[in-house]
Amino acid sequence: MNWNQVEGNWEQFKGSVQKNWGKLTGDDIDVIQGNRKELAGKLQERYGTAQEDAERDIDTWLSRH
Repeated sequence: MNWNQVEGNWEQFKGSVQKNWGKLTGDDIDVIQGNRKELAGKLQERYGTAQEDAERDIDTWLSRH
């Protein structure tokens, strides 16, 4: 799967994203709106990770879907 599929079907993936990254709030999910950069930024903010780590986490999540 690629990110374009997630972005285009964000409503279907919101639950999976929130389940995978439980520290993200509903407001965070609404702000992200399928934007990968926004997701990476929110992961950095909520989990205190580096951008590289956030991107790797997103890639791992994508590989499972």
